[in-house]
Amino acid sequence: MSTMKVWIEGGIVEGTEARIPVTDHGLLYGDGVFEGIRLYGGRVFRLDAHLERLRHSARAIGLELPGGTAAVREIVIATARAYGRPEGYVRLLVTRGDGAMGVDPTRCPSPRVVCIACEIELYPEEKLRAGLDMVTVSARRPPADVLDPRVKSLNYLNSVLAKREARLRGADEALILNMAGMVAEAAVANVFAFRRGALLTPPATDGALEGITRACVLELAAGLGIPARPETLSRMDLISAEEVFLTGAGARVVGVRSLDGIAIGARAPGPITEKLAAEFAAFTRRDSGPAFLS
Repeated sequence: MSTMKVWIEGGIVEGTEARIPVTDHGLLYGDGVFEGIRLYGGRVFRLDAHLERLRHSARAIGLELPGGTAAVREIVIATARAYGRPEGYVRLLVTRGDGAMGVDPTRCPSPRVVCIACEIELYPEEKLRAGLDMVTVSARRPPADVLDPRVKSLNYLNSVLAKREARLRGADEALILNMAGMVAEAAVANVFAFRRGALLTPPATDGALEGITRACVLELAAGLGIPARPETLSRMDLISAEEVFLTGAGARVVGVRSLDGIAIGARAPGPITEKLAAEFAAFTRRDSGPAFLS
C-alpha cells in the first residue's frame, strides 16, 4: 500500500506520479489557498470547519472553489479512502491554476484542486515526550493590512524563514513576533500559555491563524473548567508562564520546555498540557467527521 495518494486532474494517483504544469500560478507565485487536515480512526477530523475556512480564504483572494465546497469535500473523502489507512494527514490545495507569465490572476481561467493523503511527523517522538526548545526569530509576522493571517495561503515564506532560522540555531521551533513585538505564532502552529490560572493564546489581530486545533483546545479547556481565552501575549509572558504548548493539525498538542535557552515551568510537558493533550486525543475519537473506511 502506497504511503501517499494524490487527487489531481480528476483522478487519484500515487504520490510519485503526481504532476502539475510549471505554469500553475500556485507554483510560480504562491497564488492559492490550502488546508492541513488530520485523519483519526477512519474519519476526517472536523472536515466541515476546514472547508469553511478554505472557503473564506478563497473568497478573500477572489478564488473560486471548483464545484464549491461540496465537490471539494468529496475529493477529500475519496483521497482519504484511496490512502486506506485510518490515521494520516491530508493536504488540500486550491491553486489559481495555469496562466500566462506575470502575476495577473485574471489570466488564469481554471483553478486547480490537489489533495494529498500521507503520513506526517513534525517532531521526533523523544521531543514530543521531553518538550520542544523554541527560539525567538528575527522574522516578524506581517500585519493584517499587509497579509491577513486568517487567509491560509500558499505563501508560507515567512514561516519557512522562521523555521530555518530556528533550526540553524539548534532549536526545534520558532517563536514569531508581530510588528509590535507581541507573540503571533510558532512557524506552523498556534501558541498557548498557561499563566496565573488561565489558558491564553494570541488573537488573530496579533497575527495568529484561527486554528482548528486551537479552537478545539479552547473548547476542551472550558469543559474542564480551565479559564481560556485569546489574549495578547509578550515574550516575557511565555517565559514567566507555568506552561507553554503548541497546537496545530500537524503538531496536535505538544509542550514547550524552553524559550531562548530559558526553561519554562517546572517540567515539560506540564500537567495542564498533558491533560489537554489526552482530552484532545479522546476528542478526536468522538468527533463525528465523515467516515472514509468501511
